Amino acid sequence: MSIKQLLLGRPLRNSELSHEKLSTLWGVPIMASDAVSSVAYAIEEILLVLVPVLGFMAIPYLGVIAVPILILLLVLVFSYSQIIDEYPGGGGAYIVSAENLGKKTSLVAASALIIDYVMTVAVSISSATSALVSAFPALAGSRVLIALIGLAFITLLNLRGVNESSKVFGVPTYGFIFMMVLLIVTGLAEYLFGNLHAIQYAGEAVERAPDALLTVAPMFLFLKAFSSGCSALTGVEAVSNAVPSFREPSKRNAKRVLYILAGIITFIFGGSVLLAMALGVVPLTGHTVIAQMGEAVFGKSVLFYILQFATSLILLLAANTAYSGLPTLLSILASDGYLPRQFGQRGFRLAFSNGIMFIFAAAGILIALFRANTHHLIPLYSVGVFISFTLSQGGMVVRWFKNRGNGWKKHALVNGFGALMTVVGAVIVFVAKFKDGAWMLAVAIPAISLLMGNIRRHYEFIGGQLKVDDFKDHYYKSVSSDKFLCIVLASAMTRSVLKTLNYANALSSNVVALHISTDAERTATLKKKWEEYEIDVPLEVIEAPYRDIVTPIDDYISQKEAGVKPGENISVVMVKFVEKSWYDNILHNQTTYFIERRLRRHKNVVTIIVPYIYFPKKGDLKQHQGKSGEKA
Repeated sequence: MSIKQLLLGRPLRNSELSHEKLSTLWGVPIMASDAVSSVAYAIEEILLVLVPVLGFMAIPYLGVIAVPILILLLVLVFSYSQIIDEYPGGGGAYIVSAENLGKKTSLVAASALIIDYVMTVAVSISSATSALVSAFPALAGSRVLIALIGLAFITLLNLRGVNESSKVFGVPTYGFIFMMVLLIVTGLAEYLFGNLHAIQYAGEAVERAPDALLTVAPMFLFLKAFSSGCSALTGVEAVSNAVPSFREPSKRNAKRVLYILAGIITFIFGGSVLLAMALGVVPLTGHTVIAQMGEAVFGKSVLFYILQFATSLILLLAANTAYSGLPTLLSILASDGYLPRQFGQRGFRLAFSNGIMFIFAAAGILIALFRANTHHLIPLYSVGVFISFTLSQGGMVVRWFKNRGNGWKKHALVNGFGALMTVVGAVIVFVAKFKDGAWMLAVAIPAISLLMGNIRRHYEFIGGQLKVDDFKDHYYKSVSSDKFLCIVLASAMTRSVLKTLNYANALSSNVVALHISTDAERTATLKKKWEEYEIDVPLEVIEAPYRDIVTPIDDYISQKEAGVKPGENISVVMVKFVEKSWYDNILHNQTTYFIERRLRRHKNVVTIIVPYIYFPKKGDLKQHQGKSGEKA
């Protein structure tokens, strides 16, 4: 067993994909973990804004801030249920915007979602670390290391596949939900019966800033608190982004999970706000709000430590919502040509492994830069998701007015109200957090959108360069008298494959084209064109149920090599796409390199690499902009 198999388990066949999809039972904890866990820091972030200005007077206003957040949550849930009905292929705000608001707008939505998903992971991991440090203060000096270890753990579990990770994450998530329900019900019941009293703080623990209200406009104060509390809404969009990840009927299961998620969040967030108000909780350094409420209700009993452990674990596992939603979104963007094709490939365990590793790298950098400090990361959080909220709702309004089906006015009203609320929320969140770091998103979102647009133009141009309509006219049959076997690796009917076939026919009259099939539709297209162009070279197709190209090629050549006579050799001809810039090479698969390395082990095999050189002239891509082209 290799180290890879030891860590990830056995490889999964393409036919096992249906077993890797989420059921309602395990879909709830995966999709709800981010939103449910937000109560562990959303309430605290509201109080961190209000308390320095209002002191203990901030407590009654906690409910004033929470009510509009819960109303917005319910509006978003009903709106996203309509998106699931209309766009069951997933992609959420990106797909809705692309179809109804235009490609440029859809790239803004996609960029905002990418940033928000990565921030979800960084914030969740950092919050989990804070909860752990609250229970064990001696660990404070190792918070960054603890956060990175937690990130690596979550990444590894997701690389093992959805089915396995959902069960590992599901039990702790349900455990946290149970502990929060127990905390809320017990705490409020004790308070109503007069057995629970407000927490008593030392006089110097919480002091209102002198004359603070004279320097801070009350409306701006409450809007800033609202913007901080809106972190509780992140994760709602994840269900619509990952509809294909659910078992059939995927639409029904996705909507069911969305509604269950709304019920859980409403109870836990709303109940936690009521309990926090009853106890008069205020933030303290080294002691989270949840920890203070737990100690007040349970005391320093076993239940308190179970709650802290469950909170730390759910905050750690909340990152899994991003691991479920973002790789799917990245694969859709890759299939549309806006990201490197590698993001669309399923890995060893049928997960989108490259997307998962992207999350690991991006979130790890943020955790290290911000020292795993949740409060420093929050200003960058939730701005992106509000932009995607607004664009998805606005796109749906345009769709209803365009199609005008049954009940379209009612649907348009729901999405229109949602768009109005979210655009107001987006402005509030961005303005309130601008000085604290949200300004960086005003640079990052356009930059990412521009990058994706350039990638798309590159792929379109390359697709045009590789496209060959007159394949038959430029294909030259073999005139060689050499009988040694020559194998040509053929992935698709392109100009590069034409070049390798002509080169092989010049070497030998015994040429075989080999295609490794990882996509049935693509293979069927190749076979059809092969017959249509009447190519005299036989085409042999090998199925690759594990999506590994190198091993089937190696096995095939090993079988052929067994029949080679002394003094004979087998020639393997393959193309390598040569770019002028190193960063252009990132956009293309480097499979040729790995195949060539594997074939070095063969004694009687000669590897021939035919370069297909593309050095674009200045302005080529701009001239091509707007023209259609096949995917490279």
